Amino acid sequence: MGAQLSVDPSVHVVIVGGGFAGIAAARQLKSQGVPFTLLDLKDAFHHNVGALRASVQSGFARKTFIPYIATFGESFKQGRVVRIDLETQTVVLEGGEELKFSHLILSTGSEGDFPGKFNEPVTMETAIQQYEDMVKEVQAAERIVVVGGGSAGVEMAAELKTDHPSKEVTLIHSRVALADVELLPSVRQGVKEGLLQKGVQLLLSEKVSNLAELSINVTQKGMKVLTDKGSEVTADLVIRCTGIRVNSAAYSSALGDRLAENGALRVNAHLQVEGLQNVYAIGDCAHLQEPKMAYHAGLHGAVAAENIINTLRNKPLRSYTPGCLNMLVTLGRDDGIGQINGYKVGSLVVRMAKSKDLFAGKSWKEMGQPIPQ
Repeated sequence: MGAQLSVDPSVHVVIVGGGFAGIAAARQLKSQGVPFTLLDLKDAFHHNVGALRASVQSGFARKTFIPYIATFGESFKQGRVVRIDLETQTVVLEGGEELKFSHLILSTGSEGDFPGKFNEPVTMETAIQQYEDMVKEVQAAERIVVVGGGSAGVEMAAELKTDHPSKEVTLIHSRVALADVELLPSVRQGVKEGLLQKGVQLLLSEKVSNLAELSINVTQKGMKVLTDKGSEVTADLVIRCTGIRVNSAAYSSALGDRLAENGALRVNAHLQVEGLQNVYAIGDCAHLQEPKMAYHAGLHGAVAAENIINTLRNKPLRSYTPGCLNMLVTLGRDDGIGQINGYKVGSLVVRMAKSKDLFAGKSWKEMGQPIPQ
């Protein structure tokens, strides 16, 4: 990228959201000396790729939360964005504090159920304790039902059965095939076979009909989980892995006319929000025809930051080409299956690349901090 920029005092980039996309943009701007403020609800980056293991294996949660301030110093601020004013180029935080921006990067990510997602305005230590509390709930339950058989539900069931082979684990999924729909049929079949080999019981093409009446993530002996096909499963613990939604709360009122149906923002090839040259959307809140993955989010962040730098240098903007599905599905620490460049890859590749630490070490390295042992 060359030497650090000498920038006009009016230049200040505000990044809303410190997930994989946001920290990639922040690191790039920091390396070039561009003034920025990274905003997030939490005081630590959540490496949520490891969230499911952190809810089963005691001690792992500490490897999934990385303090922002140690990496970004005074360029990080904890807070919730309640309003964006495009006319005055201002971001307003809960409590009334205002931040002026010359450029805005929206990387608000997606929200969903704990333990797969964690979007609460708490300290890192409180967040870690919530996962440790979940570990205890898992330990106390003998019969566990996982609701939802996308990749998160699959990995959750596998983590449970890997660490607790004697527990009864049932995965209930409303469709016939497991994991992501973009995966090859042979990969999805391999996921099914891997779970069955671990001893996970599968109820496929059935939807839980009484989910609203069940206690979620809390051990309660003898709960009755009912499905729309008349099945009944007795559970001591129910874990929900469904319903990931784009987190549009920060920008929906200001940018409502630029929203796609799912709440993501329509962007051009440079990841600029439709019709706005100084506002970018990256990660899950960018409406792109590609799988929502941490890897892609990181690429978005780098492109958006580079384009802001190119704008300041009066250089041409870089285009982003949506990526194909490269996914490694872990089935606990000892197994997995995946797809790379349209080809199925087996357990050995997945174990070597991902299963051991779920890329946590990579995130700590990118944040410039040593991973806790």
